[in-house]
Amino acid sequence: MCNTASSPLSTSHHLLNPIKPMDDEDEDDEDKTSHQHLHRLPTLSEGNISEARIDETQQAKRVHLCAQFEYSAYCSSSSCCCCVVSMVFLGTLGELPLAAGSLAIGFANITGYSVLSGLAMGMEPICGQAFGAGRPDLLALTLHRAVLLLLLASLPIALLWLFLMHRILLLSGQDPAIAGAARAFIACSVPDLVLLSFLHPLRIYLRAQSVTAPVAACSAASVLLHGPLNYLLVHRLRMGIAGVALASVLTNLNLFLSLLAFLLLLPNPNRRSCWLLPGPDCLRGWSNLLRLAVPTCVSVCLEWWWYELMIVLCGLLANPTATVASMGILIQTTSLVYVFPSSLGLGASTRVGNELGAGRPARARRAALVALALAGATGLAAMAFAASVRHAWGRMFTSDADILRLTATALPIAGLCELGNCPQTAGCGVLRGSARPSAGAHINLGSFYLVGMPVAVGLAFVARMGFTGLWLGLLAAQASCAALMFYAVASTDWLLEVQKAKQLTQPPPPPPAAAYSSSSSSSSSSSPSPSPSPSPSNGSSNNNNSNDTYNDAINGHTNESSSTIKIKNGTSDEDEGDYKLAKLDEVVVCIHNGCHEEEDEKRAPFENDHPLIYL
Repeated sequence: MCNTASSPLSTSHHLLNPIKPMDDEDEDDEDKTSHQHLHRLPTLSEGNISEARIDETQQAKRVHLCAQFEYSAYCSSSSCCCCVVSMVFLGTLGELPLAAGSLAIGFANITGYSVLSGLAMGMEPICGQAFGAGRPDLLALTLHRAVLLLLLASLPIALLWLFLMHRILLLSGQDPAIAGAARAFIACSVPDLVLLSFLHPLRIYLRAQSVTAPVAACSAASVLLHGPLNYLLVHRLRMGIAGVALASVLTNLNLFLSLLAFLLLLPNPNRRSCWLLPGPDCLRGWSNLLRLAVPTCVSVCLEWWWYELMIVLCGLLANPTATVASMGILIQTTSLVYVFPSSLGLGASTRVGNELGAGRPARARRAALVALALAGATGLAAMAFAASVRHAWGRMFTSDADILRLTATALPIAGLCELGNCPQTAGCGVLRGSARPSAGAHINLGSFYLVGMPVAVGLAFVARMGFTGLWLGLLAAQASCAALMFYAVASTDWLLEVQKAKQLTQPPPPPPAAAYSSSSSSSSSSSPSPSPSPSPSNGSSNNNNSNDTYNDAINGHTNESSSTIKIKNGTSDEDEGDYKLAKLDEVVVCIHNGCHEEEDEKRAPFENDHPLIYL
C-alpha cells in the first residue's frame, strides 16, 4: 500500500491541495463494501446521480468546477476566445484573409498544436497518480521531462512550418492565393511552439494538484490584452494577417510570464516539497513518460486531425473560399462549446488519477460514472445552443451570403455531434487518468477513420451532398466513438487499475549496498535467536550471508514469527514487542512479522533525510 504519511501535499492547508482530505478509514470501509461492483457494467440505477452519491457528487463537482473554470478561462484566452477574436479580425480584412487564416490554423493544429497537446497529456496519469500517492518528487521530475520532450518535438514542427507548408498546400490542391497568405500567417506562429512547450506541462502539473485558481486568474489577465493587441497590430500597425498571428503569440507569452511569476514570487513555505529545480534526473528515466505520451498523442491527433482535415476537404468542394471560411467558423464554434466537456474530462482525469494513486478504486469508479452522467447533460445543452443560434452566429464573423447559408445549414448537425462528443471526451479523460491511452487511440482510430471518414467522403463527393455530407460523416464518427468509450469505461476493472497505479508511482529502487552482515539461525530451536555479527575476517562467506539477509529483508521475509528484525550497519538484532527503524546506509528498513507496518512517529526522524522502503 502506498505511503499515507502526513506530508505537505496531503494537508488541507497546503496551497496545492485546497480540497479537504478524505477519511481513510471511512474510505477503506466503503471500498470493501463496493469491491463486488468493480468488475461489472453499471446498472441503470448507478447511472443516475442518486442520494446515495450526494457526497461523491459534491466532491466531484468541486474538482470539476475548479478544472472547468481554469480550463474555460485558459481556452478563452489562448485557444477558444483568442481564435474567435482572431477570426473576427481576419473577417475585417476580407474574404481571402479569413479563408487563409482558417486554413493556416487548421494546418498548425494538424502538424503542431495537436502533437504538443497530445504529448503533454501523457504526463496526466503520472502526475495525477503521483499526487494521490504522495510523490511530489515524481511530479516535479515529470514536469521537467515533459517540457524537454515538447521542446524536442517543436524543432521538426518549426522546420515543417517554415520550409514545407506552402508546397504541401499546393500539392493538396489548395488555391495558390490562399496558400500564400496562409504561409505568412503560420510563419509568424512559430514562436508559439516554444511557449506551448512550457504552458501545456505547467497547466497539467498544477491541475494534478487541484491548483486551478492561479491559472484562471493569469488567463483572465492575458485574455484582456488579446483584443487590444489585435487592434494594434492589424489596424494601427497595418500588419494584416501576420498581425493576427503575432497577437496570439503575445497573448500566450503574457500567460506564461504571469504563471511563472506566480510560481517563483508567491511566498510558499512548502514550495520545496512540490517544486524542484531541474537536475540530472530529468535527463533519464523517460520510459514511463514516453510509454504514455506516444499513444496519448496518437489518440488526441486522430480526433483533432479529423476536424482539420475537414477544412482541407472543403478546399476540394465547389466554391472553396466560402466552404473553407464557413468550416473555419464552425470549427471555432465547436471549440468554444468544447470548453465544457473538455474541462469535465480534465476534472475526471485528475480525480480518477488521484483516487487510483491513493488506492481507492470505488471512488475512482464513481467519479467516472458521475463524469459520464454530467457529460450527457452537457451534450444536450450544447445541442440546444447550436440549434438556437444557427441563423445569428455566422453574422458575428462575416456578412457574405454564401458563408452565412452554409453555416446555418451545418450548425444543427454540429449540435448533434456534440451530443456524442461530450460523453466521449469525458470518457477519454477517465482513460487518461487510469493510464490507458492506448484504448483511447484504438477507439478514435476506428471511429473517425474506419467509420467517419468513409461516410464523410461518400456523402460529400459520391452522393454529392457537399458541405453537409462532411458534417454527417463527423456525426457518424462521434456516435460510434461515444458508444465505444462508454463501454471501455463501464467495463473497467478498477482493482486492477489500482495495482497498475502502484507500479507506476512506486519509488525507484535503492542504491545497491556494498555488503551487509547477517546472522545465521540455529537449526532446530522453535524460537531461534540471531547469532552475533560475524567478524570481517570471515571473508566471502560473510558476504554471501549478508547479501542473503539483506535480500530477505527487502523481499519482506523473516525467519522469526513474532519479532522485529532491526538491520543496522551490517548487523541484525531481535527486538520483541516494538518497532525499530534503522538507518541502512541511505535506506530505512522496517520489518515486522514478515510484512510492512507503519508508525508515523517512529519513522519521522529519518523521513526527511532518507527514503523509506515499505515491505
